[in-house]
Amino acid sequence: MTATTTPYAELKAPTTARRLLTAPTTGPLVALLLACAFFSFFTDQFLTGGNFSLIVQQVMVVGTLAIGQTLIILTAGIDLSCGAVMAFGSIVIAKMAAEGSVSPFVAIALGLVVCGGFGLLNGLLVQKIPLPPFIVTLGMLNVAFALTHIYSEEQTVTGLPGPLTALGETFPLGRTDITYGSLVTVALFLLFAYALSGTGWGRHVYALGNSQEAARLNGIRTSRLTIGIYTVAGLLYGVAALLLISRTGVGDPQAGQTDNLDSITAVVLGGTSLFGGRGSVLGTFIGVLIVGVFRNGLQLMGVASIYQTLITGVLVILAVTVDQISRKKAR
Repeated sequence: MTATTTPYAELKAPTTARRLLTAPTTGPLVALLLACAFFSFFTDQFLTGGNFSLIVQQVMVVGTLAIGQTLIILTAGIDLSCGAVMAFGSIVIAKMAAEGSVSPFVAIALGLVVCGGFGLLNGLLVQKIPLPPFIVTLGMLNVAFALTHIYSEEQTVTGLPGPLTALGETFPLGRTDITYGSLVTVALFLLFAYALSGTGWGRHVYALGNSQEAARLNGIRTSRLTIGIYTVAGLLYGVAALLLISRTGVGDPQAGQTDNLDSITAVVLGGTSLFGGRGSVLGTFIGVLIVGVFRNGLQLMGVASIYQTLITGVLVILAVTVDQISRKKAR
């Protein structure tokens, strides 16, 4: 009996280890831990509760955008308009609430509807015409950017009521102050991590990303699913708009101009394939933290911001290179 069971055990153990080593989130997690170890060695300020809370505050807006970006990239699409849509949503919320034409809560709801509407329109153009997601969202970026500056009249909106900035307030957790907005972002990551891994909807998203035609032949309503994904992403951009207002305390028409690229960076660093069908929201969360840790750590070390951008660009190229190599080995 021992002779027959031993080879089976020997074969099974390497398979489990290999799965762990080749999991999309393993590499990003190792990179995050190494980055934390590196910066904690070179600066005493890095490894503190207050600094980690600050990192999460700094990435909560881009992180929320990155959840929507993950959903779209999993379908082999991309959204270049997310930062501009968020900026327009933030101006809609801030200006309506500041002018007093509607209550703050109605203003927030209208901002979410506006951002969701952009997502719906993106999905319809991608699916029904159909047009490439790159072209659709590039055009929508310009539309949202222009509308932001037209509606705001190039003016920063100030004097916002309390409900708009409530998520920027903090509460103590031990010796560390945590913002309510950080909790909202973490909760959204947990919600969509479950939605993708534990529901039929999530399995359909992955199937769509692997092959739209195969998904259609298996009975998945690919058209409705695609439009729904872009709409959900748009609603997430609306939540990011509210988080942006709560963090800055104003409605800034200049906000979000590079957040589209930052969100894509976080998704790619988190191990999600730009070719669709492979990745996770958990990986995106790790990718967001990698971006935040590098920028925070380099800032604490006194490194100029331009070099922070340079290093982030190198990290993106490395992440995409690793993805390409892993795809070739899987064939």
